[in-house]
Amino acid sequence: MENEVLLVTGSGGFIGFNVCRELLRQGCRVVGVDNFNAYYLTELKEARSAILRKYPSFSEHRFDICEKDKLEGVFRKEPISRICHLAAQAGVRYSLTHPHLYEQSNIAGFLNILEMARHFKVGRLVYASSSSVYGGNTKVPFSESDRVDSPVSLYAASKKANELMAHCYTHLFGLQTVGLRFFTVYGPWGRPDMAMWLFTEAIKKGNPIKVFNHGNMKRDFTFIDDIVAGVCASLFREGLNSYEVLNLGNCRSEPLMKMIGIIEKELGIEAKKEMLPLQPGDVPESYADISLAREKLGFEPRTTIEQGIPAFLKWYHEHSDLTGLVAKSRA
Repeated sequence: MENEVLLVTGSGGFIGFNVCRELLRQGCRVVGVDNFNAYYLTELKEARSAILRKYPSFSEHRFDICEKDKLEGVFRKEPISRICHLAAQAGVRYSLTHPHLYEQSNIAGFLNILEMARHFKVGRLVYASSSSVYGGNTKVPFSESDRVDSPVSLYAASKKANELMAHCYTHLFGLQTVGLRFFTVYGPWGRPDMAMWLFTEAIKKGNPIKVFNHGNMKRDFTFIDDIVAGVCASLFREGLNSYEVLNLGNCRSEPLMKMIGIIEKELGIEAKKEMLPLQPGDVPESYADISLAREKLGFEPRTTIEQGIPAFLKWYHEHSDLTGLVAKSRA
């Protein structure tokens, strides 16, 4: 592991940053790629990047993975042995209004990654899929053997497309691929467009929070440290099949109102709630069956929301310079 060079795309993003930091702590050499787009405040990505750049074994390249020539240049320069592909246009609701961004980043960009892995003989490609591929599935918990051919957002469709594309490259070219279906990841250094950050910001300001489906929502909230452990295991674990797709979740389906209640308790403020119908592209529940990840990766999430939400709020308050900037950008 210590002699390996890993490419992490989306290194300035929430999960990518945390994965990079853990790989660097483990002694890996990490090459990061991120386009630092303005989907949310770039100062947050810059702050993450500044932490990673303190490691001598980290190098960073700023370009879009759709730029095939630049991506190929990195592979010609660096002896990359494994890829952790986390770059993507995120956001279910955003995909309803900006569909072409998802086609470009999540489809064309992923094809470039597959091509690099193929032509430069990369040992393993781990990539981010999503729990959103389960669409309107009413059977819970969600298992990898469930049908995933009815996505309810373009974001979900793009992630299912990634799994199919990876299968082609495994079948045709022998590329080992591991797709990880992430379930509602949260925690320190998170994304400002996610509910936990939005709710915290609004409650502190005294603004109403938007509670969709009139509060009848459940999510498998998964703490970032547990996700990072699963990603790192998927990069290095021996004995995996040439094609894998695995759920990474907390194996608990928690009511949205419980999450809000914990934030209210920790802040000492009761939220003003605006009850709204279910949004297009959204689903009422997510819940991961992680038995396959347990078996194949030794994956065992350890963080409950009673532990994880206070950890996020502690970070939020300790980084008031950043969180304040985000709040001002939305004013």
